[in-house]
Amino acid sequence: MGRIFGTDGVRGVAGQDLTARLAMDLAVAAVPVLVPVVAGPARPERTERPGYRPVAVIGRDSRASGDFLEAAVVAGLASSGVDVLRLGVIPTPGVAYLTEALVADFGVVLSASHNPARDNGIKFFGRGGVKLPDEVEDEIEARLRGGAASAGALPEAGFGRVTDACSKHEAYLDHLLATLAAMPDGRPPLQGLRVVVDCAHGAAYSIGPRALRRAGAEVVAIGAAPDGLNINAGCGSTHLDSLAAAVIEHGADAGLAFDGDADRCLAVDADGGELDGDQILTVLASEMKAAGQLAGDAVVVTVMSNLGFHEAMRAAGITVISTPVGDKHVYAAMRDGGYVLGGEQSGHIIQMGHATTGDGVLTGLHLLAAVNRSGVPVSAAAKMMTRYPQVLINVRGDKDRAMADPSLDSAVRTAQGRLGDAGRILLRPSGTEPAIRVMVEAKEAGLADDLAGQLAEAVRRAMR
Repeated sequence: MGRIFGTDGVRGVAGQDLTARLAMDLAVAAVPVLVPVVAGPARPERTERPGYRPVAVIGRDSRASGDFLEAAVVAGLASSGVDVLRLGVIPTPGVAYLTEALVADFGVVLSASHNPARDNGIKFFGRGGVKLPDEVEDEIEARLRGGAASAGALPEAGFGRVTDACSKHEAYLDHLLATLAAMPDGRPPLQGLRVVVDCAHGAAYSIGPRALRRAGAEVVAIGAAPDGLNINAGCGSTHLDSLAAAVIEHGADAGLAFDGDADRCLAVDADGGELDGDQILTVLASEMKAAGQLAGDAVVVTVMSNLGFHEAMRAAGITVISTPVGDKHVYAAMRDGGYVLGGEQSGHIIQMGHATTGDGVLTGLHLLAAVNRSGVPVSAAAKMMTRYPQVLINVRGDKDRAMADPSLDSAVRTAQGRLGDAGRILLRPSGTEPAIRVMVEAKEAGLADDLAGQLAEAVRRAMR
């Protein structure tokens, strides 16, 4: 068995890869590792108190499997002496925020983000609402594999108590709105905008539309009726066609799309044209630099960011720092360098002054507020960068076998030779599923398509 933690927690098919037993054992194994970790505000006044029980918050997205997995995780935590605050269905960044706001020892999220309903996942936030570094995940996994999770010793301070805390959603919603400034004339920041929001039948089905309305927008909500099985099904940030059609149908100024756990946001303009995370970052970074709010005049992105983004930032006098794929790598670089803005092309945008992780609702609010202040349509904002054709193909199969095949290296060298300096190629194993991501970027769409198809076939051969 390989490492169970991927780029964003532990994921798998619910009931098969991710069973109730694994969920409970993982929770038990995490407790002795996470309680001493100080990734945010220290709490000596509580940890030194006799009979102290640590506190965890737990939230989930709308998947049907979230019910039994939540029960398993809660059982593991409470049996280990942890008091649990159950937040119910709430965006992942809401759990991160409330981990910090409620001064909890750690947070747990049950979600598989943009994956289909059959999948689910478990990820942890340390104190302060930050994602765990790899070495802490490794320590949890070592305890899990070593059998520490099944010790079953009675906690010194007794079993934990479980409390429903869905009322805390309002604190998260208030926080989102508090990050926005009013228009120069005192009007609400989104007043005058008609917005369609696609909630992917996921965690933001309620909070997303409410936040936009409270910010002053006229809102049409779609993908806002979760039934446990329809999360991400032909909707949300991975399927923008329905959003684009709804924006045109309702004559809206813009559309926003979240993924299942609402840590991502993508957008469309009034004509249905798409804006990816690079374009959203371009808007936010440019406005922040003009306002003197962009620390170091720099933005942090991953190696997946479009060449057009790099060119736009260079023209704006903004430095680009690149990291491996994964928002926790973006966060680490931002934390270490003191930067305040970063993100991924997929729509994970981190605004360090307001959040410790990607927050789709926060991103959508700030994108629309920036556009509204500028007085230009979203389509004009999108043209602040030229997006070069970029083709991404996911090839499912034995990723380890393929990456070890020397024929794949040869195929990449041949393709890069055809591109020269006018594009780039990136092959990487997925951290969340058995697949290899093939990305080809070129100034000519036809060449990008051709090379991506050839490389995808080379990956398939290497997997056999």
